[in-house]
Amino acid sequence: MSARPDTVAPGPLALPTRILRQLIGRWRRSLQLRVVSMTLVLGLITVSIISVAMYRSIAEGLVSDRVTTSQTVARQLTNDAQEALDQTDQTETPAKLSQAVNDIVNSTLAPPADDRSRYFVLTRSQGNEEPGPPLETRFIKGSGIDLSDIPAELQQAVGADPERQQTTTIEVVRNGTEAPDVTGSASEETVTAVVVGSQITVPTAGAYDVYLVFPMDREERTLGTISRSFILGALSLLILVSGVAFVVTRQVVTPVRRAAAVAERLSSGHLNERMSARGHDDLAQLGRSFNDMADSLQAQIRQLEGLSRVQQRFVSDVSHELRTPLTTITMAADVLMASKDELDPVAARSAELLVAELERFEALLADLLEISRHDAGAAVLDLEPTDLNAVVDRAIASAEPIAQVRGSTVSVERTSLTAIAEIDSRRIERILRNLVVNAIEHGEGKPVVVHVGENADAVSVVVEDHGVGLRSGEASLVFNRFWRADPARARTTGGTGLGLAISLEDARLHHGWLQAWGEPGEGSRFRLTLPKNPNGQITAAALPLTPTEVLEASPRGAGEDA
Repeated sequence: MSARPDTVAPGPLALPTRILRQLIGRWRRSLQLRVVSMTLVLGLITVSIISVAMYRSIAEGLVSDRVTTSQTVARQLTNDAQEALDQTDQTETPAKLSQAVNDIVNSTLAPPADDRSRYFVLTRSQGNEEPGPPLETRFIKGSGIDLSDIPAELQQAVGADPERQQTTTIEVVRNGTEAPDVTGSASEETVTAVVVGSQITVPTAGAYDVYLVFPMDREERTLGTISRSFILGALSLLILVSGVAFVVTRQVVTPVRRAAAVAERLSSGHLNERMSARGHDDLAQLGRSFNDMADSLQAQIRQLEGLSRVQQRFVSDVSHELRTPLTTITMAADVLMASKDELDPVAARSAELLVAELERFEALLADLLEISRHDAGAAVLDLEPTDLNAVVDRAIASAEPIAQVRGSTVSVERTSLTAIAEIDSRRIERILRNLVVNAIEHGEGKPVVVHVGENADAVSVVVEDHGVGLRSGEASLVFNRFWRADPARARTTGGTGLGLAISLEDARLHHGWLQAWGEPGEGSRFRLTLPKNPNGQITAAALPLTPTEVLEASPRGAGEDA
């Protein structure tokens, strides 16, 4: 006995894989989950598209309004500064001019104390070549915004067209209002701002560029509030829609689940199960229609059961009642056969035919009684450990006279010396005898080969002939009662037409398989597979059904016990 292998530790993906499989299984099984999930996904997509479109529209509107307001304010401020500069008389010395410009700028362009709504940068224009005293670049100290924050493109645009305002939006880094951190430096913040550039003229100093910077703090706070409102509203809407979808689908799915449960109980034989049908809506109509269908099926099934019992009783009674006259007729036929030498040739031949047909009639009655026992569920097994090879030999020996008449040879090929299983040897021998006789009758005088094999949990016997074979679809019909491939063809060996049907019932009684395969002109193969243990389960046959078949873990074929 081999040692048991060590348990392999699960990999890192074992748990996620198992969870994913459970989710996929739940998704496939639950209609309600699929509906709610799809509603949630579609709602999320719709709300996202609407929210993004509205957010962009609001943001563009706020920016446009801020730009317009900034341009208006910048125009007013630069006009006031220009008027003040035009009226100043402090131009005698550079110091007085610088002081006058500083006073005018602080009174007109600079915002009030603690007002962070705007900043300004005043610098000499790029094209200013006036001989007057140059003034230093001015900006609001401590704001963190200076000339380096003004884009070069905007400076060039102001120099190229000084009569018009030039506007752009930029990201500026300014000092925050919080206290300095542990390093002693003030905190910084990045903010979007509107920059409006224009030009003013300073007496004796020439043209100077004025850049007014308007941070959009209020607009960003507004957009932040709007975005949070959109997110909260979208989540609330999604929860509401999902809840509505859950409630609606629950109202639809619950009756469907009840119908499925009732249908399962009906299929398992509880014919009195019914759905509750209250109200007048579509689901109530479905319940009433389902109940009407169940009533009709129950009535038909009971009718068919009654007819089946009558038929089984009729077959059984007729078979029993015919035994007495059959015995009498058989005795009379035996008397005639005993004195056939004294009869004329015609009467003697008639006596021989009578005896042959009586033997066939007696076999037919025996088969009818056997099939009626199977139909009534009264067939029982007498199980004992048996070597299937011995049963095969007995079945071949009993069919040898027929093989000699038809000119066929019957041989056996064994894959092992023994093939032991717990079987009812009488019933299995009858199955094999039927298969061998059937192969001889349809083998057209060609050899018949019987294969015997076993595996870990099953034994198999394959009876192979090389005769007329089976046409497409006939492999599933050969086990029907009284079926013949050619209805006009006579049974030369006296078959009753119930042999294969009884054989299939005997195989199913053993929890085994009886399968057929054939091709026109190539012959046919019948495979009987039985479990070694009556309580065991067959996982694979021991022999292939077709000449080219590769054995699989769970083969299926005509006649398999489903």
